[in-house]
Amino acid sequence: MFSWVPVLGLLVGLVAIVLSAVTLAKMMSKATSAIGLGLGIAALIINVIVTAAFGSAVSGHVNASATEPATTIEAARQAGGATETPTADAATPAAAPTTGPPPATPTTEAGPPVVQHTTKAPATKAPATNAVSVEKQNAVRSAQSYLELMAFSRKGLIRQLSSDAGEGYTLEAATYAVDSLHIDFNEQAYRSAKSYLELMAFSRAGLIQQLESDAGEGFTHSQAVYGVTKAGL
Repeated sequence: MFSWVPVLGLLVGLVAIVLSAVTLAKMMSKATSAIGLGLGIAALIINVIVTAAFGSAVSGHVNASATEPATTIEAARQAGGATETPTADAATPAAAPTTGPPPATPTTEAGPPVVQHTTKAPATKAPATNAVSVEKQNAVRSAQSYLELMAFSRKGLIRQLSSDAGEGYTLEAATYAVDSLHIDFNEQAYRSAKSYLELMAFSRAGLIQQLESDAGEGFTHSQAVYGVTKAGL
């Protein structure tokens, strides 16, 4: 707004300088000198006023320029804060704090096995084996004694133990005694064939017949053949 004032002051000062110079050069009247002096003083005052006003204006403009960005920024912040869309954090309500640990997710666990009580029928115990009777024990001892003396077939030894002419044991006791000893009757047939051959001469067929006949030793045919063959006949 005051941009023309310095120019005016400059012009007035120039005029004052020129008038003063002319007055001094030509020794003009005092009135002219007074006018020039007045103009010079006026120009000086005007320049001082203009300089002060211009400096104040420039300083105000600088201060305004310096504070304007901050004011503008603050206003923009206030305006933005008023119209800012609430963020998700502000919109989302804060979760209520819990005092205890988070609840455990229930898991399905297999429970202890259910014991089913069943009514069991009482186990039927096998009847206890009867102890070997004294008669059977004695029959076993008699059979062992006979086998130490001579050879016997199964049939012949049972007959010897159970007959009235022999030991007189019951047929059950005699059979138990012979079977409990697990006798090798093939070897008994061999012993019997050897004994016969030591006493007298026999043909192969005659000795086999003697060993297997009921009137003789009572071995089976296969046992008699084994014994005769082993005896070398």
